[in-house]
Amino acid sequence: MIKANQDSARHIAQYLLQVKAIKLSPNKPFTWASGWKSPIYCDNRVTLSYPKIRTYIRQEFVKLLSDAFGTADVIAGVATGGIPQGALIAQDLGLPFIYVRSAEKKHGMGNVIEGVLEPGQSVIIIEDLISTGGSSLKAAEAIREAGGVVKGMLAIFTYGFPVAIEAFKEAKVSLGTLSDYETLITLAAEENYITTADIESLSKWRENPAEWGKQFEI
Repeated sequence: MIKANQDSARHIAQYLLQVKAIKLSPNKPFTWASGWKSPIYCDNRVTLSYPKIRTYIRQEFVKLLSDAFGTADVIAGVATGGIPQGALIAQDLGLPFIYVRSAEKKHGMGNVIEGVLEPGQSVIIIEDLISTGGSSLKAAEAIREAGGVVKGMLAIFTYGFPVAIEAFKEAKVSLGTLSDYETLITLAAEENYITTADIESLSKWRENPAEWGKQFEI
């Protein structure tokens, strides 16, 4: 996995905590749609409401993109959170932009990809969050099926689940992130969002979310 430099990763994590894009609650976990109990809730779309923060995220995306992949013919956003981030990056770089739906549109042309993608064009995919990687890699597959060449994917944040790391390897998609779970929980403890005692529990959740949640079953 490709990572931004540590100063940048910490700065991003600090912003996400500051605007409550990420909330930590290790003792009263959230429940994800999958049914997993989670000590973390993440909605990076919140950052779009803060011009200073969204500008910083865009600038760091552009730096990491250049360092990791050079350039591309097209920027692609993954619905929904990756769409505004991808559009901001494409605008900054003066590149064409497309976005990838989670499923075919139910009317009209039934598109999965919106925008113009020519066969053979290189594409960098933008996400806001990587969890298990399933929906993100589905977007990469759609681009490849349309004739695009996936150079890699960038995201604001990743939980770093082993299942996601393995899935990206199998799909042969290079992943770069601006910040990550490990950086976040270390910073959160330093700034008293959580206690140092919470770190062990939070680390165990990342290693095995399904097993971790069993302690809260009635």
